[in-house]
Amino acid sequence: MEREAQANAPTLYVGLDVHKDSVDVATAEPGADGEVRHVGSTKGDVASVLKPIRRLISAGHRPLVVYEAGSCGFVLYRALTAAGIACEVIAPSSIARAPGEHIKTDRLDAMMLARKRRAGELSAVRVPDERDEAIRDLTRAREDAIREQRNARHRLKALLLRNGIRYEGKSSWTAAHLRWLASLKLPLPAQQIAFQEYLHAITESEARIGRLEAALLDTLGTWALAPIVAALQTLRGVQLIAAITLVAEIQDFQRFAHPRQLMSYLGLVPSEHSSGARRRQGAITKAGNRAERRILVEIAHHYQHPARLTPIIARRQAGHDKVITDIAWNAQTRLCARYRRLCARHLTRTKVIVAIARELVGFIWDIARRVPITPAA
Repeated sequence: MEREAQANAPTLYVGLDVHKDSVDVATAEPGADGEVRHVGSTKGDVASVLKPIRRLISAGHRPLVVYEAGSCGFVLYRALTAAGIACEVIAPSSIARAPGEHIKTDRLDAMMLARKRRAGELSAVRVPDERDEAIRDLTRAREDAIREQRNARHRLKALLLRNGIRYEGKSSWTAAHLRWLASLKLPLPAQQIAFQEYLHAITESEARIGRLEAALLDTLGTWALAPIVAALQTLRGVQLIAAITLVAEIQDFQRFAHPRQLMSYLGLVPSEHSSGARRRQGAITKAGNRAERRILVEIAHHYQHPARLTPIIARRQAGHDKVITDIAWNAQTRLCARYRRLCARHLTRTKVIVAIARELVGFIWDIARRVPITPAA
């Protein structure tokens, strides 16, 4: 009877302003004129947060808990849902703030979340499965390692440039370039130590990238989304690590009803500032994940060459449905031709590549939604 009474009770909106060491709790009663009040503050651990919410349940309320996505992740969400408490994690980008609002406290933020959720003004993010999040953590660790490697390379080159040392070869970081670096000897011992430390940072980051990629390959076999990873590799330029990164960040392609929604989610659509009859579009919005955009731009460079089914692509397409391979071939013929047309209009190379990357997202969306997924046990 108590459960039935609680199920029939009106929803009480509970806003949490979550920090590592503290959480502020506020409630908004249903109805436009319902009271919004600050319940109190508690410690940041899950057990402490559950106490005031369970008191609300004991008082006969049916809480809907909302908190802003942030550095504390989804631990609180999973604990609340496991306890049978409805919870939503709110996208920070959906929280509008008034221009004249100059006072911001944890108490006011919790009350604002409860009030705005009651009004239906907030958008919830998709909370990934724990296994999916683990794969995503691996891909992000790899991105961090790549960023550190790139920074170490820049620092080493800057050191050599300051000392008037230039590499005359064609390409940097090839085997020939690394042999040249190994043979260098700077004039002063202190400079040589700095040089060796920068070089050691580069080799260490390379080893770290290798370890993380090996870990990704080891976990791929038990990942429920592995079929999508395999299907995306039928596309030109989409190799294994790139496919894993794309799927790990997006995960659920079914939540995008149209490819334009995915393009917007990845920040590849142009910004716009229009008024009246005047329409003005600017640079891409760059919303969403930076690593996803970088990978898509890298893939887009492959479409500057004429369409061709190379032996490598043919091996990656072996065993896939004809529908998938047809989409991959259509993507190649269309994008290669579009690259040439855009170049003929004398657009900058950057704009051409971004346009190709944006349209490539549509083919990725089409392939991913056609792949049946078996839920992990």
